[in-house]
Amino acid sequence: MHNSSQTEPAQGTSQGFAHAKAILFGEHAVVYGSPAVAVPLHGLGVQTDIRRSPHQETRIESQLFSGNAQTAPEPMGPVVAGLNAALKAVGNPDAEVELLIRSAIPHSRGLGSSAAVATSVARAVANLHATVFDENTLHEIVQAAETVAHGRPSGIDAWAVAKPAPIRFQTGCAQTIDVGQRLVFVLADSGHHGSTAEAVGGVRARRDADPVRIGGMIDRLAEITDSAVDNIRSGDRGAIGTLMNEAHGLLGSLGVSTPTLDSLVDAATAAGAWGAKLTGGGLGGCVLALADDDDSAEELAEALRKAGAPRTWTTEVRPT
Repeated sequence: MHNSSQTEPAQGTSQGFAHAKAILFGEHAVVYGSPAVAVPLHGLGVQTDIRRSPHQETRIESQLFSGNAQTAPEPMGPVVAGLNAALKAVGNPDAEVELLIRSAIPHSRGLGSSAAVATSVARAVANLHATVFDENTLHEIVQAAETVAHGRPSGIDAWAVAKPAPIRFQTGCAQTIDVGQRLVFVLADSGHHGSTAEAVGGVRARRDADPVRIGGMIDRLAEITDSAVDNIRSGDRGAIGTLMNEAHGLLGSLGVSTPTLDSLVDAATAAGAWGAKLTGGGLGGCVLALADDDDSAEELAEALRKAGAPRTWTTEVRPT
């Protein structure tokens, strides 16, 4: 439950923040109960400003929609669901508010955009009511939004966008991973929307047709993930990078990479990345590359843009 020191909302405008996430290891294997590792992308974030509405109606201002929440189109359904769940959690379900949502997280790239927006909305509602949601309450609110967005969400996005450190996620449970050394990542947009549903369905069909070979690849992805947890704790960038390269190869063999993603991975490794791989469901989306330091990250980003990435971002995971 949430902790509240007062029942009346605070005056003025309040804010809520959240960051994007990237799957570092475990894509597709996580579907079959294996672990996955997600890292926070602090360089990509979303801010929600909220205030009590002077117009007796709830309004949303965002890149996708501006207007009365009751007339919001279907793509805004997760935002409305998250807002309603958050207002219910603070004991003020009938409140009329105004939201201003500003997000730098690209849509349909496997970066947790919908979960991050819902998290920022929930935190803004809590701040407006001078309270803080505990992590389980926050997770439940965001899962309500994610259910509207994705049908049956695993929960990894809802945990990953709310945690400041990497997490190991398995069958609904998230554990924070200590970080032994600063990690600098460059994220490159392939320019194409990913399709998680299509990718997951394709892997499942291949697994059904060839359970021994495909099952072995999925098992190896799980082994890579648990090895990587130890490497993150020790701060062994070389080992992390080697595992990233192997994981990308396996994901390619599972049929979820594309020539564009492969060319971006090749460009990153040629430019000196410790390792690079697709992140998320695949068939589009983004590539994640591990840089040596800030200077090499700039070189990686330039190389990735020259290789065709329309956008790149650099972010860090700090040691704990």
